Amino acid sequence: MRRLVGTAGLILRDPDRAEDAAQDAFIRAWRALPTLRDADRFDPWVTRMLVRACQDQLRKSRHGIQSEELLPEHGARVTDSAAQLADRDEIDRGLQRLSSEQRIPIVLRYYGGFSDREVAEVTGLPIGTVKSRIMRGLDAMRAALAADARGARVEERMA
Repeated sequence: MRRLVGTAGLILRDPDRAEDAAQDAFIRAWRALPTLRDADRFDPWVTRMLVRACQDQLRKSRHGIQSEELLPEHGARVTDSAAQLADRDEIDRGLQRLSSEQRIPIVLRYYGGFSDREVAEVTGLPIGTVKSRIMRGLDAMRAALAADARGARVEERMA
């Protein structure tokens, strides 16, 4: 459950909505459990339901992405060093700038640990589209973070 809440948190950027989406995914999974053909595919199956629940949440609140702290994986306590916190903040800022179409495959791939093929299965997208969205999303994150770094250097020089 914690992994699903964490994944939903990265997608939705709001811990309360992440909890709601995870709960909705579990209700959907419980109701659809008789349709699960292969128990070994449970994780991608329930994650697909989570992604759909997150997309429903995003449609309900078209006001955009809210800036929230990254949720720790599996509900782990955060004991990061200052450098790790800075990296985490930088990743968070990069994720905030992505559209949900780019953010979802990136979160599933790098946070959820799914392969490109599993991300395609979970999202219902062709594998080429998944690879493209991941590549373009990572490029957009790099560009946004580079722009932030340039802006910070300019501010330092002016101070």
